[in-house]
Amino acid sequence: MDYLFSNKVTGLKASAIREILKFTAFPDVISFAAGNPAPEAFPAEAVKEITRRTLTENPVAALQYSITEGYTPLRETLKKRLASQHSFNGDIDDLIITSGGQQGNELSCKVFLNEGDTLICESPSFIGSLNSFKSYNVNLVGVEMDEEGIDPEKLEAAIKSNKNVKIIYLIPNFQNPTGKCTSLKRRKEVYEIARKYDVMILEDNPYGEIRFEGEDIPSIKSLDTDGRVIYVGSFSKILAPGIRVGFVSAPKEVIQKIVVCKQVADVHTNILAQIIADEFLNKYDIDAHLERIRGIYRAKCGLMLSEIEKNFSKKISVTRPQGGLFIWATLPDGCDMTGFCKKAVEAKVAVVPGNAFTVHEDDPTSSFRLNFSTPTDEQLVRGCEILGKMSREMFD
Repeated sequence: MDYLFSNKVTGLKASAIREILKFTAFPDVISFAAGNPAPEAFPAEAVKEITRRTLTENPVAALQYSITEGYTPLRETLKKRLASQHSFNGDIDDLIITSGGQQGNELSCKVFLNEGDTLICESPSFIGSLNSFKSYNVNLVGVEMDEEGIDPEKLEAAIKSNKNVKIIYLIPNFQNPTGKCTSLKRRKEVYEIARKYDVMILEDNPYGEIRFEGEDIPSIKSLDTDGRVIYVGSFSKILAPGIRVGFVSAPKEVIQKIVVCKQVADVHTNILAQIIADEFLNKYDIDAHLERIRGIYRAKCGLMLSEIEKNFSKKISVTRPQGGLFIWATLPDGCDMTGFCKKAVEAKVAVVPGNAFTVHEDDPTSSFRLNFSTPTDEQLVRGCEILGKMSREMFD
């Protein structure tokens, strides 16, 4: 039969990254296309111990229905942790546990945006969030970035030239896909623009705690004096993505609406996973764990950058991230980025073409994304050798 899909999903397409990952299932393919944490970063023994203890000593707490807001001990733990980072104000804010950070972004969109309203984001931006926003039939507007983050003049121009701008969506720390980190000066500028035009800010921070170089920068949430910042975090990169535990810190009225929307979506986030997250934060050395995984990513990023420097055509430029999981590579002007990525796949190295992260797939871009966290060191070296040889043949 002919299926008449809703307007909200008719225009949605499968994630380009997920389609690429199907190809990477072949054992001879080197994948720089994933966004997964390094397998060696998972605290598997601790998770096994916590799970065994929980299901032995208090199985009902983990297996019974619970409240939508989330496992109370974890919520209290996170409130204290975020307050120490100036990203939670107990007088103004509340906190809800979500099924990963992406659900926090999606529910925030659901709470604030009507069809036709405008959401402004960095261009390029995270494909998962872009698809989530598109599913609400919003007017999605991308604003270019420079080395300090989203361009403030272009951001203000976008707000002036579009109707009903409700949300500015940003990934300030080690942005996916570019790896860029928004400067403190730029964070302050963006916040003041949001205040000037009375726009909410959705601050997505899945990578902030895996900074492996440089000094931490205060969150935009820490600058918030009038309750306009929704802060989304996740355990996916610091514990494990498979547990699907994220959280939202926002003004109490906002959290109340998110709670209602989450009740409709999935009742509550997996309770056993929330217990694992809380126990890990309280009974294990989280700081030592973070330092260990930062060391893993510092080494992997350094290895990929050194191999790029050694092998790639000098006409290709790359970002040098201080944290996160990604490097953003840019071809010379006028080059066929899509053709380059297809040729890479034919050579058994998978990368993600830059237009997977643009608001519209036909937006011009000459860049592609590389992931350094998932491949082995041997794959990082060999994959860069293959891409390097290909790039020199094409551009030198």
